[in-house]
Amino acid sequence: MSRGESALSLHHSARVACVLGQPVAHSLSPAIHNDCFEDLGVNAKYFSCDVSPKNLKSVVRSLQSQNFLGASVTMPHKEAALSLCDTVSPRARALTSVNTLIPQSDGSLHGDSTDGAGCVGALEHHGVQLNGKSVIVLGAGATARACIEAFSHTGASRIGVLNRSEDRAQQATQLAGGKGYVAQLSDVPEADVIVHTTPVGMKQSVPGGESPLPSGVLRAHHVVLDAVYQPLETQLLLDARSSGAQAIDGLWMLVYQAKAQQLLWTGANPDPLRMRFAAERELARRGR
Repeated sequence: MSRGESALSLHHSARVACVLGQPVAHSLSPAIHNDCFEDLGVNAKYFSCDVSPKNLKSVVRSLQSQNFLGASVTMPHKEAALSLCDTVSPRARALTSVNTLIPQSDGSLHGDSTDGAGCVGALEHHGVQLNGKSVIVLGAGATARACIEAFSHTGASRIGVLNRSEDRAQQATQLAGGKGYVAQLSDVPEADVIVHTTPVGMKQSVPGGESPLPSGVLRAHHVVLDAVYQPLETQLLLDARSSGAQAIDGLWMLVYQAKAQQLLWTGANPDPLRMRFAAERELARRGR
């Protein structure tokens, strides 16, 4: 049992919330959610729980036996956590994964996904109106799929999926509500919004880091959101700014998906600016 799993017994006086993943030591979720609980006056403690796949079920059941408020689920458990839920939201069912666990008053467990809401919320926070816009999502993994599903409800005109595997891209387009297509690099210049969801650029020093797009592809009319938030200023965002495009870092997406989780757990809408500050403060504490 890991240090995170043993922490399950430490919070009897407060309601228990956590992020379930492996690894999770890098997660900013505890800093964000604990600050939210303090600001909202919620008697709860949120911690990181590094849990192995073989122990996921027992850890979730242990949480349910306590004063459980809710849990975030991150890699590699999003799909496995779905099978532990008694009920799931329509979007989680479509995505076949969950990133949020919500205990119900009857003792059952409900699953949902807030990654897509985080992406849309981050864009809207920066004044981006998606109605009638053409979007290209880079990647076809769990985060990409959540974004594609969310975009299908926004009024976006077209939703392209650009991925190294065209088969996976084609599968992901099925979540786009009839607006999806397998995008090619040549489609990028004409799109309005570009959302990057792969690990490319993560934890790299910039400038000079790797970008998912070749130099010269981005245009001044683009809005570019990079889901990567470590570093905050990725090579992709540097290239976007150099081209005159609007650049949005991944910490905004993290904040808005956490905001949606708080609504599911507490019924409250916390201040995203305060949440952002809590995350930045934690990054500064770590020297990043």
